[in-house]
Amino acid sequence: MNFQEMIFRLETFWKRQGCVILPPFDEQIGAGTLSPYTFLKVLGKKKWSVAYVQPSRRPADGRYGENPNRLYMHHQFQVIIKPPPFEIQEMYLNSLRALGLKLAQHEVKFIEDNWETAVLGAQGIGWEVRLDGLEITQFTYFQKAAGMELNPVSVEITYGLERLAMFIQNKDSVFDIQWNDSYTYGDLRKQMEYEECVYAFDESDVKKLFELFDIYEAESKRLLNKDLLFPGYQYLLKCSHTFNLLDARGVISINERVNLIARMRHLAELAAKVVLKSEEKNGLSV
Repeated sequence: MNFQEMIFRLETFWKRQGCVILPPFDEQIGAGTLSPYTFLKVLGKKKWSVAYVQPSRRPADGRYGENPNRLYMHHQFQVIIKPPPFEIQEMYLNSLRALGLKLAQHEVKFIEDNWETAVLGAQGIGWEVRLDGLEITQFTYFQKAAGMELNPVSVEITYGLERLAMFIQNKDSVFDIQWNDSYTYGDLRKQMEYEECVYAFDESDVKKLFELFDIYEAESKRLLNKDLLFPGYQYLLKCSHTFNLLDARGVISINERVNLIARMRHLAELAAKVVLKSEEKNGLSV
């Protein structure tokens, strides 16, 4: 099964479970959790079910396209359901069966792996899922976001698409994955991967990145204080990506790291207040 067929099967499966299927969110972000499809939707009381692919950029993980397992940008398949159905674990296992995996022939383990992210003030309990010893999924029940207790909780299922594809196709390098019958992952992604790493590690202007962080933060704060949720939140995402680029350059001191994370956390809290204010005011989903 090629990469795009795998995505199609996951989308088809979760569509049948009642999820909205959305395109990737068009912003540079480090993980699907930061997407407004996830973070903004786990807040409040409104029901929500979504599945989407999210390109996730983690500059510090880049290796100029020379490492067969480490990438500047990888792809996650993200599922969020609020509130989670009782049979969610079995639903997840059925999604693996939909990919053609005969689970009786493999070892599937749910290993406790609680999760948190300081930037979003989010915490959850859950598992990492290992297939024959390979971690393929993070399975989390969100309990907090923006430092607030969530009621109801949401379940987040994050598939590592490249790892899953390597397992299914029996490949030793991510760049050898068949994207479709004509192109490999390397054909489509390796040059971009290399150039993104050159920028992140060698060509990015540190002084300008710090200036951009300040600009993005100020604009996010200004917009969120005007209750302009989505534009304001997108500037928070720009702050996060800029922070990740600075981190890849190795120029953030311990004190600066604490300060920058606290500043982004404040923006996330402002965004959460806008979400809850809107829900309280008119009961409409954001």
